[in-house]
Amino acid sequence: MLTNDIRQAFIDYFVEHNHEAVPEASLIPLDDPSLLFVNAGMVQFKNFFLGTPAPFKRAVTAQPCLRVGGKHNDLKNVGHTTRHHTLFEMLGNFSFGDYFKEKAIKLAWQFITDRLNIPQDKLWVTIHHEDDESYDIWLNIIGVEAQRIIRCGDKDNFWSMGDTGPCGPCTEIFYDHGPEIDGGLPGTPDADGDRYVEIWNLVFMQFDRQADGSTKPLPVPCVDTGMGIERIAAVMQGVTSNFETDGFRFIMSQTQVKYPCLAENKVTLQVIADHIRSATFIIANGINPGNEGRAYVLRRIIRRALRYGYQSGQKKPFMFSMVSDLVSLLGQAYPILSAEQANIESALKKEEEKFFQTLSQGMQLLNSSIQNTDVISGELAFKLYDTYGFPIDIAEDIANEKGLSIDLDGYAAQMAKQRARSKSASKFAVKQSLPLDKLNKTDFVGAVTLELQSSIEALLKDGQRVDQLQGDGQVVLGSTPFYPEGGGQVGDAGVMHNEQANVNVLDTQKYGDVIVHQVDVKSGQIHLGDEVFCVVDAKRLAVKRHHSATHLLHAALRQILGLGVEQKGSLVDEMKLRFDFTHKAPLTNDEISQIESLVNEKIYAALPVVVEEMSMTDALSAGAIALFSEKYQKNVRVLSMGDFSKELCGGTHVSNTQEIGIFKIVAETGVASGIRRIEAVAGDKAQAWYESQWQLLNALSEKLKITPKDIAKKVNQLLVDNKKLKSAVKEGGQVSLAQVKPVEKKGYALYIAYDTAWQNQDLMAMADQYKQQDNAVVCLFGGDDSKPHPYVLSLNKKGITDHINAKEILKQFQSTLTLKGGGRDDLIRGACQSDGQAILQALETFKESF
Repeated sequence: MLTNDIRQAFIDYFVEHNHEAVPEASLIPLDDPSLLFVNAGMVQFKNFFLGTPAPFKRAVTAQPCLRVGGKHNDLKNVGHTTRHHTLFEMLGNFSFGDYFKEKAIKLAWQFITDRLNIPQDKLWVTIHHEDDESYDIWLNIIGVEAQRIIRCGDKDNFWSMGDTGPCGPCTEIFYDHGPEIDGGLPGTPDADGDRYVEIWNLVFMQFDRQADGSTKPLPVPCVDTGMGIERIAAVMQGVTSNFETDGFRFIMSQTQVKYPCLAENKVTLQVIADHIRSATFIIANGINPGNEGRAYVLRRIIRRALRYGYQSGQKKPFMFSMVSDLVSLLGQAYPILSAEQANIESALKKEEEKFFQTLSQGMQLLNSSIQNTDVISGELAFKLYDTYGFPIDIAEDIANEKGLSIDLDGYAAQMAKQRARSKSASKFAVKQSLPLDKLNKTDFVGAVTLELQSSIEALLKDGQRVDQLQGDGQVVLGSTPFYPEGGGQVGDAGVMHNEQANVNVLDTQKYGDVIVHQVDVKSGQIHLGDEVFCVVDAKRLAVKRHHSATHLLHAALRQILGLGVEQKGSLVDEMKLRFDFTHKAPLTNDEISQIESLVNEKIYAALPVVVEEMSMTDALSAGAIALFSEKYQKNVRVLSMGDFSKELCGGTHVSNTQEIGIFKIVAETGVASGIRRIEAVAGDKAQAWYESQWQLLNALSEKLKITPKDIAKKVNQLLVDNKKLKSAVKEGGQVSLAQVKPVEKKGYALYIAYDTAWQNQDLMAMADQYKQQDNAVVCLFGGDDSKPHPYVLSLNKKGITDHINAKEILKQFQSTLTLKGGGRDDLIRGACQSDGQAILQALETFKESF
């Protein structure tokens, strides 16, 4: 059973049992500074477990997860073991106050034994040692033998969201790979072996842990389960390593075909296959390689893969060329990969080119510095990081390979010195813990004024309270006009000053009730208790325009696309607005035009923008839209724009919609399955966009020597002419797309051929043309015997039946040819190791037996 089939079977099964199929969340957690990335399937439901009413009682998801930091940091093990990954897919079903232990266990057992047909004698179960209820269900209702039910302690079978909050016992299902594999039963000293593998964990959240460590029952017990798709795929495909499953095999085989030098080292192939998955998903979710936070995690992953490739002889960029293979494998399940493919390839190639420039020098320095030593010094490890961009993980990998150790304490000391030399970043990548106790709630007055005289209530430097401040640090004011980041709106910047000092405000954040300003004291020094005059940067006007336009956009989407539209995230700054929302299909040009026109209509209508404070109950009764992902106080702020829009919002806004000026949608893309993203500009930024487009039209007009209104007609004619030229080319090694004649059999048009002149791109071009015919079956091979022959097996989706698909055709050819590759029911690509004569014979046999 292939991985894609397992994923769909899981979702279909739980939908049949009345679960809402919820799209996967972005890898970037929404408004959760405690996480760099989504690391479990339950993250997007976190607020529901904490008590926020859920819009559904049951849910099922397939969620990509990333574990490369904190207690889940297994990066250095990835590629060296059978089950460690940076990115993995978690299948999960959830109950929010609906069913509990018995139903959850029944559903899991039925799916494993009935749908997946896994023999019961291969399964073992663990429970929490005090959970007699689960023991009774497994023994007397499910019928699992007593000796196959293992009681384990808190470490293995009790799950907590944190030090306080929802928690509860869990029960896990294990698969036995057989006595020929090393490893003992769970709970034994040999439990870390590969014989017994946990394939499903069912968490029963029934307690609320208090600050003193005691627990009390939750008013609404919930169920949170997780099944790793890579592990269950290994079980279903009869292998003991996740890297031997179809998805990883396909990526590794494509890597071997494209870069033969990488094929010699199994660990290298596994590292690259894992890391290209995680890098692709991270970039698709809007993160590019960099030196801080999530961007640095991405850079570490990419550079670790590049180092393994370099060691195997690959001296030029290669990861970017593998994105298309991953998209062909996972693009249907996760459309964001297809939508962002060009951006992913561009970001990867740029990062690869940058690192390869210094990698050779760094390796030379390392190799020359470790002669006759058992320890890589902290100073050398830091120099490799600081000068050549070597993350410490790479240095550790190299040290392990050479039997050396690293002075990690010395490395940490060097890093600490660098941080002391460096100024704080203008943004808080991940909110740090600050000593803000005993401070009063900051009074935010920025909704009515952008200038204010205020007093300094606290100063902070390097995480400590101080009495005076020079250079970088944080300031807390009694009252502030600076808006703290929240609700999708970026934090304000600006200046503070008095007679003794000039201060740049770089960013503003909120910690509970306290507003904290990230500052750089440019001259003089400021003191605790000083009065300072505050001025918010003029960019706030552009931010307010974009934020108010976001509310109009949300209302327009719901009016034109339907009330099923729900906000899933937003970002508002002075340059643009970005708005993520639920919708199953890309927006048509007509829909985009309608939405844009409706927003501008409300702008021109000069609707008054009114802010009211009221209780949450009154706000919802008045029809205000609230986000399930947001945490609200008892009293909330309701923003109304005439009768058109009413939402809960704490941001800053215009006082009348006419102040927005003009609104223009500049992009509409997919973010994840069922999640779309609109980017737009307003006010002077929209005017600048229109001006840039007009300049582009004029430039094209001059180039084509026509008027702007005739550009579309001219481009269409050029495309037609270009197509004719391509069709006319039949020599010079290029392929005519019309040269394979179909053979009609059983109502199908068989395009079956082999030509030594054809390469990968030629095969795909022909397959794309031929499969347009509803009943097309395409089997094309190319290349000469000097290297593996590329091939494509493709069918029009309308022609696929239960008796014919690309995977079945692949099996027929594998009986006589040595093939590597993979894909979907309608498209498989790969390489053939057999010679050309064998290929011709196999094609003829297939044609005759069809």
